[in-house]
Amino acid sequence: MDKQYFPVCLKIAGRQCLVIGGGRVGARKVQGLLSHGALVTVISPELNEVLSILQRAGTIAWLPRLYQEGDLAGFFLVIACTDDPAVQERIHTEAEERNILLNVADVPKWCNFILPATARRGDLAISVSTAGKSPALASTLRQALEVQFGPEYGALVDILGALRDIVLTNGRPHAENKLIFARLADPEMAVWIKDGLWQRLAEHIQEVLGSDIPLDCLEAARKEYQRSSGATR
Repeated sequence: MDKQYFPVCLKIAGRQCLVIGGGRVGARKVQGLLSHGALVTVISPELNEVLSILQRAGTIAWLPRLYQEGDLAGFFLVIACTDDPAVQERIHTEAEERNILLNVADVPKWCNFILPATARRGDLAISVSTAGKSPALASTLRQALEVQFGPEYGALVDILGALRDIVLTNGRPHAENKLIFARLADPEMAVWIKDGLWQRLAEHIQEVLGSDIPLDCLEAARKEYQRSSGATR
């Protein structure tokens, strides 16, 4: 039995990433990479309208030709969006030789990493993978997660992140901090945000961390939540 994929989150901001293919699939992959701060180059004889706009704006680099051996040199991550099996195999061979991360769209056998279906709420990312066996199922589960976990969870992550920084500056032992974080992350917090019960949220935080804890993060999170969700409370 093949070994299962190891789940990991990659920081690609500022890293050189390559997309081979200038069509619809390639454009979707490029947009995903750009949204996470990658420096993107596209290799393709032609670009679709979306990629052409990005290229003219200087957002991506473009090599207007087919893939050639050696093109992967210097790249951190490569995504191949070509339907040519011979080209896919050549790209895979080079990626293996250079120890480069490679995803070949819709061809799991040539991938050393795959892209999960991901529901995002701000800095919260909940990903689903079927190891490439059923992207349709992964997509269905992602849609269900997007219904279950609304924008209130993005606000909650921002609040907990800000409070975490405050707690860590106090220099308590790791074991003590772990207990504090567990008490702080009450599952009802997302419900309070959704229902506009910001005072209840403040009271809970002060119960755990003390009445003198600064709560500036609540106001910032409330404004961002109202903006992203259209809430008025």
